[in-house]
Amino acid sequence: MRTRDATGFRPETLTVSHGYDPASAMGAAKPPLYLTSTYVYPSAQAAKDVHRAFFDGDGPQAGAEGTYIYSRLGHPNLDMLERRLSALDNSQDAAGFCSGMAAVATILMAHLHPGDSVLQSLPMYSGADALLNSVFERFGARAFAFSDGLDEATIRAVADRALAAGPLRLIWIESPANPTGALVDIALVGSIADAVAKQQGFRPILAVDNTFLGPLLQSPLTLGADLCMTSLTKYCGGHSDLIAGGVSGRHELIAPLKALRTLLGNHMDPHTAWLLLRSLETLHVRTERACANAAAIAGFLETHPKVGGVVFTGLAKAGAPQRELMDRQSRGAGSTFSFHIRGGEAEAFRFLDALKLLRLAVSLGGTETLICHSASTTHYAVAAERLADSGVNAGTLRLSVGIEHVDDLIDDLAQALETV
Repeated sequence: MRTRDATGFRPETLTVSHGYDPASAMGAAKPPLYLTSTYVYPSAQAAKDVHRAFFDGDGPQAGAEGTYIYSRLGHPNLDMLERRLSALDNSQDAAGFCSGMAAVATILMAHLHPGDSVLQSLPMYSGADALLNSVFERFGARAFAFSDGLDEATIRAVADRALAAGPLRLIWIESPANPTGALVDIALVGSIADAVAKQQGFRPILAVDNTFLGPLLQSPLTLGADLCMTSLTKYCGGHSDLIAGGVSGRHELIAPLKALRTLLGNHMDPHTAWLLLRSLETLHVRTERACANAAAIAGFLETHPKVGGVVFTGLAKAGAPQRELMDRQSRGAGSTFSFHIRGGEAEAFRFLDALKLLRLAVSLGGTETLICHSASTTHYAVAAERLADSGVNAGTLRLSVGIEHVDDLIDDLAQALETV
């Protein structure tokens, strides 16, 4: 895990205690849940002052005791969660949203203009991909994609195409990527963003989707990224019982997101923020167990005759480009990856229907092991040729390994593979 941060504590300690002071809640050891939609002002002048502070940044610091207005604008549980997420991501600030896609959409709305171009990596989560290439394309922003996240010449060539089409305002990458776990060299893309700045006079914002690894295993902001987006639904939530998203970065980039969040109403509610504070306390323990399980399962699948291939950086040999990149920019391979059943959809479905312990469901990062057929579920709406370019075929399955006993998981996979 990562070493000490600016607070003087290691991440495992930050997940348990950072962002909440028991003195602020009558000594309660755990954060109270603030289930209220509105807050009472002590006086008319105080009401004016707190609104001035919120909208103009001139007055009592928003978020301090007695300065809350309305839960859509902010609330104590959200403040606690954002402080903790910011510390874990090594950022100046963070913003919490009602879902990962709400976070993605708000970043795009805050920083893209008609005529702008976007540089994106492939593969990519289908929701973000559709938002970029369908919705925002209608508003005049155009996305250009590259599929080899380690090849500098390829990425630069696509960046040049994007520049020729309009100002390159945003670079959006996933590493590891959904669903295959393919890596993108974050520092390399950051250097390309610097080169683009010299060409067009401003640096495009580099945003990284860090969902597959989360704050304990990867710190994109320390590698040159400007914004780190995490679907908190996944590993940070960790129990498949909430939906949330978070964005970390510099104050000047997070402030527009919070302002737009107020207008869109896509903030994180108090109960979800409270649940996340609870879940983060065990993130390091769950991460260690799930990663160990995933490494063992990937090794089992790699040698099975009915498996056509495993896409998992944790299996890459020393000296391989993917392995060197993983060792350089992350602290582990994570516990979600893809593998290919020999055959096609029929064989994959037969295998899935034979599973007894693993659960057939979308999403990832929970305590339970989840598996799904990418082409017919999470990436159903993605064009076949785009899936092929991303390394997804009719036999591709995405596996999110949980914290069960690894032998039970391998036994279940083994018996289901016998049906293929």
